[in-house]
Amino acid sequence: MARPTPLSGFPEWLPDGRVVEQHVLDTLRRTFELHGFAGIETRAVEPLDQLLRKGETSKEVYVLRRLQEDAEGGGAQTDRAGQLGLHFDLTVPFARYVLENAGHLAFPFQRYQIQKVWRGERPQDGRFREFVQADIDVVGSGDLPYHYEVDLPLVMAEALGALRDIGVPPVRILVNNRRVAEGFYRGLGLTDVDGVLRSIDKLDKIGADAVADLLVAETGATSEQARACLALASISGGDAGVVDRVRALAAEHGVESELMEQGLAELRQLVEAAAVRAPGVVVADLKIARGLDYYTGSVYETVLVGHEQLGSICSGGRYDTLASDGNQTYPGVGLSIGVSRLVSRLLSGGLVRATRGVPAAVLVAVTAEETRPASDAVAAALRGRGIPVEVAPSAAKFGKQIRHADRRGIPYVWFPATEDGAADQVKDIRSGEQVDADAAAWAPPAADLWPRVVPAGD
Repeated sequence: MARPTPLSGFPEWLPDGRVVEQHVLDTLRRTFELHGFAGIETRAVEPLDQLLRKGETSKEVYVLRRLQEDAEGGGAQTDRAGQLGLHFDLTVPFARYVLENAGHLAFPFQRYQIQKVWRGERPQDGRFREFVQADIDVVGSGDLPYHYEVDLPLVMAEALGALRDIGVPPVRILVNNRRVAEGFYRGLGLTDVDGVLRSIDKLDKIGADAVADLLVAETGATSEQARACLALASISGGDAGVVDRVRALAAEHGVESELMEQGLAELRQLVEAAAVRAPGVVVADLKIARGLDYYTGSVYETVLVGHEQLGSICSGGRYDTLASDGNQTYPGVGLSIGVSRLVSRLLSGGLVRATRGVPAAVLVAVTAEETRPASDAVAAALRGRGIPVEVAPSAAKFGKQIRHADRRGIPYVWFPATEDGAADQVKDIRSGEQVDADAAAWAPPAADLWPRVVPAGD
């Protein structure tokens, strides 16, 4: 078989990278559960018309079909009816899950979900075609109190903060409120609000001049209206002063809007609560728009301090109409962490490392193939006490078995006794210390029992 060509955008970590990823996932899961979120998993595919009904996603969806479908069906299926696509996020599948299971759920329903998603975009640093997301959402039946829009970004801040001890940089959560933007745009006389939001969402990618041109060309904005939209997007700050600055800008352009005032009141509440519960973490940033159409209130993006060029590693917002069966609406608010993006930066930036890439803390040596059962018995005794163990692959010279353990990153080698009445011995191959040991009593130090993730300098 020829050497395979790597596929870009589909990350596959080496074993020590997988240890890092698993530590991140375990930490997130533990924090989510501490806040009462229940874990669920949804299917990987959704009807294509459902995936495409909200936001600019048509170029990102991978369509699913059987290899023999064309031959059996007499041609390729050209419409969306009955077609399936791989989900590009976990929010749309979750909305469908809520609708299908509403009769069995207690509302407000809090869930976390950790799964792979797929997006057919151009791979680049930190952006993949297949990646792991970790979501939290709260969904209500009929209504959902605003305080959840305050609570959820702070839960995410706590979850990401729990990773600081392994070397993850601090995070900054940038927040905005769609009602502020929509009220301001409509007050200016703009009607294509979704188009304006999509254009503003591209500010960091293409710059203010290009966004101004987009606003004029695609939303019908005048040059003055475009400048006002960009002026709103330039407002940011970590305290309630941003509200006063928005009002001053609105007064300058003659904008009056009850919707904008509602959004400003909510934004003030979020910023003030965050200043008490997570000082310095949450910053109001009026350019945060989020390109998906289903967001209706607060919107969030999260960056790693010092690694802002990576873009947002966690985003989300409030949605009021994504889940509706025609009779009942299930509004929600949620955030999603791009776990693969985060892990990619931790590994490529040399920020963290795993103490070893294999679970085994001990390699049990084999003195001769005929005595392998004795080595297996030692391994079984240690495993029975919760100690991860490997048995040497061959009865090579002890020096070669020690080198095998060293290459694997296994810190201890166990030597079964070769004479009746003699004691087994265990060797710490890092320090060279070797002591008598009993498989029914000996254990490695807690720090060596399982692989750990530590800052790269440790």
